[in-house]
Amino acid sequence: MNSIPDPTPEEKQFFIALALAPKVGPILFKAILAYAGSALDFFSLPPSKVVKIPRIGRKLLEIRQQQASLLSKAAALLADQSPGGYRLLTSLDEAFPKRLNSIADAPVLLFTKGQANLNTQRTIGIVGTRSATAYGRSITKKIIEDLLPYQPTIVSGLAYGIDIEAHRAALQLGLPTLAVMGSPIHLIYPAAHKGTASQMVEAHGALLSEYAPGSILLPGNFPARNRIIAALSDALLVVEAAEKGGALITAEIAFSYHKEVFAVPGNLQSTFSEGCNQLIKRMKAAIYTGPNDLAEALHWSKPGEEQRPKALQDFSTREALEFKILTYLQTQGDTELDQLAFANQIPLGMLSSTLLSLEFEGIVKSLPGKKYKLLS
Repeated sequence: MNSIPDPTPEEKQFFIALALAPKVGPILFKAILAYAGSALDFFSLPPSKVVKIPRIGRKLLEIRQQQASLLSKAAALLADQSPGGYRLLTSLDEAFPKRLNSIADAPVLLFTKGQANLNTQRTIGIVGTRSATAYGRSITKKIIEDLLPYQPTIVSGLAYGIDIEAHRAALQLGLPTLAVMGSPIHLIYPAAHKGTASQMVEAHGALLSEYAPGSILLPGNFPARNRIIAALSDALLVVEAAEKGGALITAEIAFSYHKEVFAVPGNLQSTFSEGCNQLIKRMKAAIYTGPNDLAEALHWSKPGEEQRPKALQDFSTREALEFKILTYLQTQGDTELDQLAFANQIPLGMLSSTLLSLEFEGIVKSLPGKKYKLLS
């Protein structure tokens, strides 16, 4: 059967180097790869072709001039990995969270600590105010207790309040839990949560950050990390939230990603119920009344029931490029053209012609918004 080969060390180093380039965020990074095919190919393109990349060509020549420095930084980050330190994952790696690959602005590099499986079958994000009430803390624990039979991974942000209660409840119940940090991977923030962070690493959980060791801790990191929490969560649950705050930002992002969003309704006179009640009022979140709400929305089997696996189509007789495209659509669902090109390292021209051929065969279908879906 055809398979997607792992990146070579050289390909991985060039990938990291391009991702480290100044002003190259995830969206621009993916646009470059959609045009060039891979980071290695980008650095190998003649300057005459680089300047022709739509809208950004001449700016990219500056990146090419920094090639030696960027490759050196990438090599240093790879060399500094250690079991007690961090692991650097790229979206080329099998262990990289696949849930991030379908999100346009998701990071392409992650620094991680811990042995958690980042591609578990079920994930639930739990967020809320930093100034949690006694009710908020108790309901967070109750929610995770109720979810225990479904064995989800709990995702949150290691912040004060609801976040840390979610991590601690998961630890107490033996559920894996992921903390998406707004600080560099070597710096636990807030420092008061170092103990919980260490327990997570030791108990099959993990810490995740898009910020390299040595990076400066910036206030803007924390709103930015909320998109990763949203992307990693099959459903996001807001327990308590004021009218404004990080939890509402995360909920808005999750809603924009077409994730299932739930909110715990609260006392109309409580400041920290305003955010949840407004999410429900504006129909950006469903009311959470119990674990069955999540199970039904996510099509989880009930405790003790067997879930029938969905029959997969066999593409083993297809050419390597078609196999890669069809397998990705089968596992990831409807996907935008640029994201399909980026995730599979296929130049746009080659991808478009292959998709057109597959569409003529009646195997895939183009959708509005430059998306493609696999037909059963």
